[in-house]
Amino acid sequence: MKYSIFSLARAALSGHKNWQRTWRDATPKDRYDVVIIGGGGHGLATAWFLASEYGIKNVAVLEKGWIGSGNAGRNTTIIRSNYGLPGNTGFYELSMKLWERMEQDLNYNTMVSQRGVINLYHSDAQRDAYARRGNTMRINGIDAELLDLAAVRKMIPFLNFDNARFPVQGGLLQRRGGTARHDAVVWGYAHAASALGVDIIQNCEVTGFVRDANGKVTGVETSRGKIGGGKVGMAVAGSSSRVAAMAGLRLPIESHVLQAFVSEAIKPLIPGVMTFGAGHFYVSQSDKGGLVFGGDIDGYNSYAQRGNMPVMEDVCEGGMALMPMIGRVRLLRQWGGIMDMSMDGSPIIDKTPVDGLYINAGWCYGGFKATPGSGFVFAHLLARDTPHEEAVRFRLDRFRRGAMIDEKGQGAQPNLH
Repeated sequence: MKYSIFSLARAALSGHKNWQRTWRDATPKDRYDVVIIGGGGHGLATAWFLASEYGIKNVAVLEKGWIGSGNAGRNTTIIRSNYGLPGNTGFYELSMKLWERMEQDLNYNTMVSQRGVINLYHSDAQRDAYARRGNTMRINGIDAELLDLAAVRKMIPFLNFDNARFPVQGGLLQRRGGTARHDAVVWGYAHAASALGVDIIQNCEVTGFVRDANGKVTGVETSRGKIGGGKVGMAVAGSSSRVAAMAGLRLPIESHVLQAFVSEAIKPLIPGVMTFGAGHFYVSQSDKGGLVFGGDIDGYNSYAQRGNMPVMEDVCEGGMALMPMIGRVRLLRQWGGIMDMSMDGSPIIDKTPVDGLYINAGWCYGGFKATPGSGFVFAHLLARDTPHEEAVRFRLDRFRRGAMIDEKGQGAQPNLH
């Protein structure tokens, strides 16, 4: 159904008995033009853009559990485009512009809230680095403001300015950044894609690939039978290496657990999204009042959707260093998502060496904020067989060519930004 004030009024007058399903829970067909493995935000966004932008509607999205049960429902909901390197700068700004029109495009309330993102700095060197990044953003038409200490005090006066080990000196602000409701993003793309004829098939785990005599991928083996596909796209985040291995591929990706946390509800406190520059801690406040925060990945490879106490302690220490008052707030719940950490901290969107198989992976910490942009450029690749101009630098062969996109500047190790 199409949502509007009139559909809401009709449903209310009927005692809310006439609501239709948000999307169709489809039964698999024998063959599709495109099969997308992964029913998270990236896979569903790709399907919707294939149908809406390129008219390719004979598309299946396969999800081994329920849609959004992976990283799409396990993140801290931050959206931003404050990147500084060629490749990342243009791509994430494309994604931000798609966030800004998402609710109208999908006819769904994804609760996009552009409340601002501020990255705090604590030294002269860090200020200079943020100034360079901010200038790069502005040159590329992206909003950025370098705030001094007085401006930060006015915006967020509750921080520990006077007695901190790493005193706050200022911050880099992107006012267009903010948050969105992760579940609603998944549901919105499912709603819009299903309305255009895309089949969303849940509880359908891919167990292998179907290949012809020349080795081309022509479909997938699943827990619900064989499904043929003219092209097969992978968008499975932390499971990318495992799924690619079924096709004989070894990816430059490691899987790590990233924890996220929510506190009990408190009165409105944090106006936007805030990051700690002297450690790895980021926080926002949900509409329900809970503090939503996270930090570093766990320091070992894992496919478990749970984390461990040392990282939990480190994240909470970062929050306490920034604003000691939250020590009185109780932690409500914690969860983990499986991060597909590439060797340079940037994504891979490309055709694989296996004919007929395409990959969308390596998102590290950037997966949720990239959701609409990722779907847009991956759909372009699947439809046209050539990379979108904003994804040319995300080719798989960049590691062989030495063309890494190392946003944090720490070298090729899978623990970046």
